[in-house]
Amino acid sequence: MASTETAVIEQIRISEPRKHKVILHNDDKTTIEFVIVVLQSIFHKSLQESVEIATHVHVTGSAIVGIYTKEIADEKVVETTALARANGYPLMTTHEEL
Repeated sequence: MASTETAVIEQIRISEPRKHKVILHNDDKTTIEFVIVVLQSIFHKSLQESVEIATHVHVTGSAIVGIYTKEIADEKVVETTALARANGYPLMTTHEEL
């Protein structure tokens, strides 16, 4: 009796994690200078890019400051909120799935 080998090929689907946009919201108390510091220190933006984004937030009311996985977006929101509160600002940051 001949032995027959059966090859089992499993197809594994790996999907990219869903992305979330982190949004910075304008308020009447947080200074533009502080927003620039946040953009540079937490979101690693250049000075020029930080000034442009901060101005956009001030003029339009909000701006997307980054696209991340949900976990990283959560971290960015928590970090930004903690830094803002520690400095006495009500700056609000949220994230939404793309």
